[in-house]
Formats: sequence, structure tokens, C-alpha cells
Amino acid sequence: MIRAAAISTALLIALVLALPGTASPGGASAAAALGASGAREALEAARQQQRNARARAERLEQRASRLQESAGKAQSEAAALAARVQQSEAAIAASEAELALLNIQKQNLDRQLSRKREPLMRLTAALQTMARRPLALAALQPGSLEDLVHTRAALSAAIPIVKERTSGLRSELDLARDVETRQLQTLESLRAAEASLDSRRRNMLALAEKERLQAQRAAGGASREAERALFLAEEARDLDSLVGDLEAAAAMRSRLAALPGPVLRPGSAPAATSPIAAATPRPLPSSTAAPDRYILPVGGRVVTGFGDPDASGERSSGLAMAARPRAQVVAPGEGRVVFAGPYRGFGAIAIIEHANGWTSLITGMSRVSVAVGQSVTAGSPLGQAGPAGSQVALEVRRDGEPVNPLDLLR
Repeated sequence: MIRAAAISTALLIALVLALPGTASPGGASAAAALGASGAREALEAARQQQRNARARAERLEQRASRLQESAGKAQSEAAALAARVQQSEAAIAASEAELALLNIQKQNLDRQLSRKREPLMRLTAALQTMARRPLALAALQPGSLEDLVHTRAALSAAIPIVKERTSGLRSELDLARDVETRQLQTLESLRAAEASLDSRRRNMLALAEKERLQAQRAAGGASREAERALFLAEEARDLDSLVGDLEAAAAMRSRLAALPGPVLRPGSAPAATSPIAAATPRPLPSSTAAPDRYILPVGGRVVTGFGDPDASGERSSGLAMAARPRAQVVAPGEGRVVFAGPYRGFGAIAIIEHANGWTSLITGMSRVSVAVGQSVTAGSPLGQAGPAGSQVALEVRRDGEPVNPLDLLR
């Protein structure tokens, strides 16, 4: 019996010592770390886009509240609502990235717990076997009391080791429960952001359509400029030639606008200004200045940078961004829409003419919500991105020469 007790005690101590301590990361953990790194980057980018959209919306809402003129007020309100839509889109992206991080963390915990499960099960089985031996029966058998004393001594020595070795396990179990709680909270935040996005998107579409119709009525319906833009799109060899033709038309309008007005008849000259007012110098705006405020048209990750080679080896003349399905697309800067509609191979596109010879080209949309001749500001709604996997591209040109859009961001 003493020999049996010694064997049982040795087996128990071996099982206790076999309990794992701190788990060392393996190849699966390294792969998960790479996935976690990408999810953290996506989470930080989405949160930054959310902060930027919120700040832009608040600024535009304050501007709209100060404006009295109806056209400018409506434009600021539409741009503010578009910023709120992009804020909701960024909130959804942030929740999805946080859920991905929590799932990776939970998978790592599951792997660690599975490695520790087998020795714990063996230890539990050994303890249960020893516990099944009745104390009264042990007292009646020869040598049983001595065995019991040895067993109790072994257990007294083993229990602190068990507590020490399983303290990390208890912490991991608490962490697993915390991860599950955070997953539920993140899912609730995701559902709230999706509901907010649906509501804001419906309001956005209604307001953008109202603004487009007002712009068309102000221009007299189907204007000659819109017909001219459609004609140029049909005649253009490619997108570059279309943009070039529109830039030439813009340059012609600028030259016509710069021509002197009619000569006043004698005696109809305006009253002379005071010498002090005439002598006051006024700074002239730069004839080459970029738009005062310039932003990216859609939230998302930049997949192709300016100058990056494409599949054919040609250098990119703009940026390509991976957009969420049906993401809100906005005007990158203040200007005037000179083309809006579908163009072969590029989806729905919009071309915006800025001051001083600057032009923005936005492609890859599924629909546009602006009309030719409509004035826009930075953040005004332009349309929506396509389905999952779509990319929205942005090109900026100064007198026909491509410019890196990132150099204009303010």
C-alpha cells in the first residue's frame, strides 16, 4: 500500500508539474499578430476619418447657421449632412476593425486554453480517483493511515504549485469573458452606426436631389453647357482628351470674363471715389493658387498612390481609394461641375473646375447627384461609390498637368 501511495503521489506531482505556465507564441500566433497589426492600422485609420468627418460636419453646420442667403445655406447644409454620412461610414469601419481584433484575440485565447486543457483533465481525473477512496475504509486497512499521511503531505506540497500554475489560466478565462463582453458592446455600436447611416443616407439623397433640381432650374433646365459636355464626351477619344477639351472651354470662359465691360457714355461716369479709398492697396489673389480647402472625396484606404505603376506598367496620374459599398462621395474642393454622368469604362464620373486653372476628376462612382453648371464646395455631395470591391479614383490637374492630390490636402 505504501508503494501504491508513493506511485500515486509521484504521478500526482508529475501531473502538477506538467501544468503549463506561460505559453510561448508559435507560428499560428505570429500569423495572428500580423493580422492583428493590419486590423489595428485599419481601426486607427477609421477613427481618424471619423474625427475628420465630425469636425468638418460641425464646421459646416455652424457656417450654415450663420448664413442668411438661401443658396449658400442649402449648400453648407448638404455638405454638412454628407460629412455626417461619412462619419457614420467611418464608425462602421472602426467597429468592424475592432471586431476583427477581438476575434483574433479570442482565437489566440482558445488556442492557449486548448493546450492547457489536457494536463488539467489528467490532474482532475487523478484527484477524483483519490477522492473516491472513503476515509473510514482507509482507517481499517493496514498501512492506510500511513498512506493517507503521505498523500496529504503530497497534496499540501502540490496545492501551492497548482494555484501558481493555474493563476494564469484563471486570468485567461477572465480575459476571455471580457473579450466576449466587448464583442457584444462592439456589435451594439455597429448596429447603431448602421441605423444612423441608413437614416442619414436617406436624408442625404433627398437633399442632394433637391439641390440638383434647384441648380437645373436656375440654369434653365437642360442648359447648352450640359449638352456641350455630353457632345464632348461622345466625341472624345479617351478620358484625357475629354478633360483637355473641358479645360480649354474653361480657359475660354475665363478669357471672356476678363474682357473689359462696355465704355460708359459721357456724363454717366460713377462718382469719383475718395483719394483715401483709391490709395488703399488691396492684395490680389494669386493666379496659380490651389483651392483653399481640399479633401479626399471618399473615406477608405489608398490602394494606388500618385506615380505608382499599374498593371500595364504606366504611372498612375492620381489616387485610387478602396471605398465601402455605396460610400458617400463628396467634392474635394470648391468649384463648378463641368461634367457629371457615366463615361465608358470609368463608371459615373464628375469633373470639377476650380479657380486658377485647377481641375479635379473623380471616377468610379455608381451614380452622381450633381448637374453640370452646379456650384459645389469642399464636401458637397457628388454621388455614391459602387458595390463591394469598388474603387474611387481622384486626379488633379493644373493647366493639364497632373498633380499629386496629397499635396493639396488641407
